[in-house]
Amino acid sequence: MIKIKLEFLGYAVVLSWVIFTFTIIGWVFFASLSTSGEIFSDHMFQFKTGLHFENYVKAWNTQRVSVFFINSLLYTVVSCTAIILISSPAAYVLSRYKFPGNTIIQNMFAAALGIPVIMIIMPLFGIASTFRLVNNRWVLMFLYTGMNVPFGVFFMLAFFKNLSFTYEEAAAIDGCSPIKTFWKIMFPLVQPGLITLTIFNFITIWNEFFMSLIFANRPNVRPVAVGLYNMIQSMRYTGDWGGMFASVVIVFLPTFILYIFLSDKIIKGVTAGAIKG
Repeated sequence: MIKIKLEFLGYAVVLSWVIFTFTIIGWVFFASLSTSGEIFSDHMFQFKTGLHFENYVKAWNTQRVSVFFINSLLYTVVSCTAIILISSPAAYVLSRYKFPGNTIIQNMFAAALGIPVIMIIMPLFGIASTFRLVNNRWVLMFLYTGMNVPFGVFFMLAFFKNLSFTYEEAAAIDGCSPIKTFWKIMFPLVQPGLITLTIFNFITIWNEFFMSLIFANRPNVRPVAVGLYNMIQSMRYTGDWGGMFASVVIVFLPTFILYIFLSDKIIKGVTAGAIKG
């Protein structure tokens, strides 16, 4: 009886959270199709003046959301690709080959996960300022990659450790070199982990704010998080709340689509790394 009550309580909490989340998302979406006057009135959902899709056009062009969106897309795609290309071979070598310092390197990657960004942001900014590398897209992508490689290595270690050594033995008999064995055989076998890692990194980098606020403070290099922050600050002067909420929807849309269509792959990828193959 107690177990049933606890399960019911758990479902009630989850259901309440889902309703609350979708209510907030729905309100923001409807606000993006309204005028500023309607947003602050008690009849916003009646759409007496119609649906204002021009808010999205105005946000995309006038508010420079298109620039922020393209910047974030560039940062995210390049960084996610670099993280995969660096962390996967590193995790494979650490998991399959025994050499002096293997355990120490693994522990260093694990320890790097516990270092707060705020502790190293000022030294990094000092170095970037010395070499005049602030507001440089490549520097920001390099930092995103470096910050997320430890998690990528730590995450992929579990997938490679769960693979049987028979794959490599069969490849060696066929005359495959270790590098060719990795790219042709082992790399495709950890596809669930690669997809999950890419999704995690995409969401992290797309929504990243603090580092981009420090290293990308010019309008032409700002990602969506910093661009949206500056738009909110400018609302006190422009009052274009419909355009602002339209910008929020545009910025939120990529991660929302990822969650909706790839949530099952995230779950499969996380569980696959924990199950012995």
